[in-house]
Amino acid sequence: MFSPDHPEWTGLITLDNNPDCKPDWVWDLRNPTPLPFDADTFDEIHAYEVLEHIAQQGDYTAFFRQFSDYWRILKPDGLFFATVPAKDSVWAWGDPSHTRVIQQENLIFLCQKIYSEQVGVTPMSDFRYIYKADFDIAYLDTSDANIFKFVLKAVKPSRIYQEKQDAVREQA
Repeated sequence: MFSPDHPEWTGLITLDNNPDCKPDWVWDLRNPTPLPFDADTFDEIHAYEVLEHIAQQGDYTAFFRQFSDYWRILKPDGLFFATVPAKDSVWAWGDPSHTRVIQQENLIFLCQKIYSEQVGVTPMSDFRYIYKADFDIAYLDTSDANIFKFVLKAVKPSRIYQEKQDAVREQA
């Protein structure tokens, strides 16, 4: 499941900022513009040891912009697979190119259902005014002291959008 050498992949499109890797697309994910793909293009996105290099810790606008764009290019029920250094790994901050840590709690902000249940109950911030995408947390693995693995499932339409549509219908 978490391997860049998955034997069943077909139609694989690769993206990297290093042209020496010979990716299909040379692209710097730190670029704030949307990824060069149409909406609802991919069944899966795989990002292994990538997310910790993008944006700065505390840059919430970049965090939400990034995951909103992944959500945009995933098909409904599309899956986002990722591995990052575990928050207590020496490599989380030991690698000089790492600019942020992604941990299990960050994923709550990406799932509108869990997020809505937490806002106002816990001290977490409410960013729903800028974040409209929606994922379910399909898989979490924190068993390895060095690597945090997770899978997000794109929920389309977003539940926050659906709730607003339902409210408009009720008022009509």
